[in-house]
Amino acid sequence: MTQQTVKVKNSIVDDGIEAGLARLTPERIESVIQRVLNREAGARLKTYARTCVHCGLCSDACHHFVSMNRDPKLSPAGKVKRTIGVMMQKKGKVSTDFIREAAMVAYSECNLCKKCVLYCPFGIDVGYLMTLVRRICHLLGVVPRYMQDTAHSQSVHFNQMWINGDEWVDTLFWQEEEARDEVPDIRIPVDKEGADIFYSVIGPEPKFRAQLIYQAAVIFEAAGSDWTMPGSPGWDNSDLCMFSGDNEMMGRIKRAHFEAAAKLRVKKIVMGECGHAFRSVYDVGNRWLGFKMPPIPVIHAVDFYHDLVCNGKIRIAKKFAQPITLHDPCNIARGMGLYEKARELAHALCDTVVEMTPNREHNICCNAGGGIINCGPPFKDKRVEANSVKAKQLFDAKAMGAEVVIAPCHNCHGGLEDIIHHYGVEMELKFFGDIIYEVMEKPE
Repeated sequence: MTQQTVKVKNSIVDDGIEAGLARLTPERIESVIQRVLNREAGARLKTYARTCVHCGLCSDACHHFVSMNRDPKLSPAGKVKRTIGVMMQKKGKVSTDFIREAAMVAYSECNLCKKCVLYCPFGIDVGYLMTLVRRICHLLGVVPRYMQDTAHSQSVHFNQMWINGDEWVDTLFWQEEEARDEVPDIRIPVDKEGADIFYSVIGPEPKFRAQLIYQAAVIFEAAGSDWTMPGSPGWDNSDLCMFSGDNEMMGRIKRAHFEAAAKLRVKKIVMGECGHAFRSVYDVGNRWLGFKMPPIPVIHAVDFYHDLVCNGKIRIAKKFAQPITLHDPCNIARGMGLYEKARELAHALCDTVVEMTPNREHNICCNAGGGIINCGPPFKDKRVEANSVKAKQLFDAKAMGAEVVIAPCHNCHGGLEDIIHHYGVEMELKFFGDIIYEVMEKPE
């Protein structure tokens, strides 16, 4: 089916959502909502619902609220009240028009960034509540077309970019050949049993940013790391099913990831620079499978690179000269607390580091995470316009001399790139891997 999307009175009509709505009945809606509220949510949902006093202290934490004329409907509490709150109040007896609005709120007006949790006096997790709304929408078959297409790819190929096995391995060989132009004996070990490190990346890397694999290989070589990459499904650590509400497929994806690492008997998994993938492996998918912690130790690239650079395992030939500013991805800053290590790494690599304001766990979301960017082109204008506050943050950093933004997350790159172009900020975007590769002493 061809994507048919238009803006009608400032609303977006998505044919994935509309096709799902057309199949619903009142009985189906009520049954699914009751299932999630009573069998999947339980005490946590009831506690949050009874605790919220609608004080509004969460409001200024939300970039949607601040950017869109402080519309009360876009405050975190407002989004909860007009979605899961109504479902609970009416015990699932809601209309298809209501489900349409709830899907729009949950998928395109909340990034699940959890910044609002920091400002709630009771610690109510609005991200969790919006995840429940997405879960209900998934079970009803009401999911944005582009996001569902990505989820279908993961159900078929266990990666989000429709990459088959031969294409993946060919990409690794291609990047190995590229690296050999500079380091003749370098290898990208594939399916090496017993290696210290299992290196996994997000699906778009081999599709759009293959140079990051090449750069990582040179970094591993310079550090003398014992590493490997999997040649079979399980190499993609991303997880759009986590964001669509398809928990069952999320579990299959994470199980494939862990089993690929276990099969190779590695000591730890090092993940590339992505935020949501780390959240899926470390905090959500593993718990869905019944693991309190991942069955194999998992380390994010920022943590790994910090160890290599700050402990002298690779040498810096000359620091990066252009002034940089650092964007804190939600899932590794608030989610994992890696903001100080990110700064120590940035200062070790760069001559000048300009801080955004606010920063660290208070930094403003890119408005691409949480699956919002995966809702596709129909939602792009809405996404960018709902984050003018991030554009102002970038302009302020630029006024203080910053020329480059380091964002150690793929979705953050996509969101910030759109913001930079839309608002004319004129700043360059880089990963930590880009900087390290540029300034390190290369293997001879």
